[in-house]
Amino acid sequence: MDALTLLLNRTSQPRLGAPAPQGEALENIKHAALRAPDHAGLTPWKFIVCEGGGLNKLGAIFEQSAIASDKSLKEIERAPQLPLRAPMVIIAIAKVKEHEKVPRVEQVASTACAVVAMQMAAVAQGFQGIWRTGSYAQCDKVKQGLDLNEEDEIVGFLYLGTAVVEAPVRQPKDAAQFFTHWS
Repeated sequence: MDALTLLLNRTSQPRLGAPAPQGEALENIKHAALRAPDHAGLTPWKFIVCEGGGLNKLGAIFEQSAIASDKSLKEIERAPQLPLRAPMVIIAIAKVKEHEKVPRVEQVASTACAVVAMQMAAVAQGFQGIWRTGSYAQCDKVKQGLDLNEEDEIVGFLYLGTAVVEAPVRQPKDAAQFFTHWS
């Protein structure tokens, strides 16, 4: 798949099954993340790859978060199942560093670019994925469970695997609604 086709047809795929990327495919995904724009070479990222028992560990962190957040019994029961929606979840974390020329927003944006690069690398190799956030990405209890610092930001959870169903075809948006040209 050429790069332009990949970018012009990007979609999220929420229904994922095995296999997840492994071996060279996973290494390509990791290296794609490390090519994200990175002002001042801060490398403000940390990634945790969860699969197998790691998905259960993440689910337990979600469950503890749901309990601590006083969520409904239904949400508490659902929480440990959330990571099991794919055979792999990569947690993307902005490890924000104090820097006079690179504000926090740039470091978070750099990590977000890394997530997009990982998803595109997965799709280019025949896998699919979906980038999820939600309340668990903003929860201090989840941050603690992942051994993160207060200033760190969970940018998202990249669920990866093989498509179980074909993604719906989406009509392209009208670029004129979003772009203004100055001459």
